[in-house]
Amino acid sequence: MKQNLLEIINQFKYKKILVIGDIILDEYIYGNVSRISPEAPIPVIHVKRKKYVFGGAANVAANIESLGGDVTLLGFIGNDE
Repeated sequence: MKQNLLEIINQFKYKKILVIGDIILDEYIYGNVSRISPEAPIPVIHVKRKKYVFGGAANVAANIESLGGDVTLLGFIGNDE
């Protein structure tokens, strides 16, 4: 029997879900580009604001929780190179 999308989403409320993966913090930088750097072909940006949001498995867990799921997140965190 085929379920519609709303029925599938509503079933998250009754599920316990384990998410395993990379816990990532994404950084978005907003600003204006004034010129291209003479040392390398990259833009020089005047930063106006930064935004940090969950990425990777953390984003998946946040999305499941927003649908009402009982989510547990398992992963490692630490400094990257």
